[in-house]
Amino acid sequence: MRHFGHVPPEDRRRLFHQEPAEFTGDAPARVLSAALGATLYSPATRPRLADDILKQEAAGVRSMVLCLEDSIGDGEVAHGEANLVTQLIDLETRGAALPLLFVRVRDAGQITDLVHRLGHAARLLSGFVLPKFTYERGEAFLSALGEAERACGRRLFAMPVLESPELLHLETRAETLFDIARIVDKYRDRVLALRLGVTDFCSAYGLRRAADTTAYDVRIVANVISDVVNVLGRADGTGFTITGPVWEYFRLHERMFKPQLRSSPFLAGRAESLRTTLIEHDLDGLLREIELDRANGLLGKTCIHPSHVMPVHALSVVSHEEFVDAEDILRPERGGGGVVRSAYTNKMNEVKPHRAWAERTLLRAEVFGVAREDIGFVELLAAGLGR
Repeated sequence: MRHFGHVPPEDRRRLFHQEPAEFTGDAPARVLSAALGATLYSPATRPRLADDILKQEAAGVRSMVLCLEDSIGDGEVAHGEANLVTQLIDLETRGAALPLLFVRVRDAGQITDLVHRLGHAARLLSGFVLPKFTYERGEAFLSALGEAERACGRRLFAMPVLESPELLHLETRAETLFDIARIVDKYRDRVLALRLGVTDFCSAYGLRRAADTTAYDVRIVANVISDVVNVLGRADGTGFTITGPVWEYFRLHERMFKPQLRSSPFLAGRAESLRTTLIEHDLDGLLREIELDRANGLLGKTCIHPSHVMPVHALSVVSHEEFVDAEDILRPERGGGGVVRSAYTNKMNEVKPHRAWAERTLLRAEVFGVAREDIGFVELLAAGLGR
């Protein structure tokens, strides 16, 4: 699979200085964690789930979560499990290209049970999403994952969701974070990425952010994100990929504040109607949050609507300027450090402090590509949407 692989080759050549690389579900974990992009969640109860997966793959989705937890009612779990098994077995017979597929379970026992019921179709799975993750629940989840791996003979990854009240409450946050750090480090080879359950964070205080408010505007949530990155997102080899929180909105709501998208990038024939569509569907707030995710050390995003996928991917492409800076910083002759003026002559590149950023940028460039010098987000989004 390849990001922007659904875009015609001639358009990719026009857009990219370096095209996104192809990858498979057997790629190294460092590649897959960077390549998750917009991870689209779907209830496992959908009656045409197999068709939905194929439709989304054709539209550019490269990772999906089939959910048996919060997206379905407590009384629907048995039906959801049965439907998931039936649909994946059907999907296996089609032999079609698929995104990375994960199942969000409720408890550890579901992992081994579902792998047993899926039989050979378990090879379609890349892993499981583990909700309400704490040290105590994590040990059971990750042990079950190891048992499932042995049963199906395939590598399976875990994506723990950090969303428990203990993580939010100030008096238990530090201890909970350090406990989580110990358990994910113990199972490091199985943990692909850590996901943030911001909706649950808000729920603990009866909060819900509005369509023109990002997660970072809700201070209690922003503080938790900051602490999670502090402990679990370090660039010293101990950290993990941490993905951005879900954006809940996808339809027009009455606005209190002005749109957050400037008109200038969309002018002069550069998709003015696209700007209108983004604003009408409250996606200007999503774009702002994606930028803040990146600024705060997060990569990729949980998505609950297909309209969110291409904005995440378009903003994940490395700009030509970022790419040139990263390559310059990582030149072998820069090993001794120092400061150099950027090739764009608009900033300093301080070799040692910027090295970790440069390494992460080149990994993102590998999976999402590098835009040509005159190509920006607008052109990438328009191409991804087929406009």
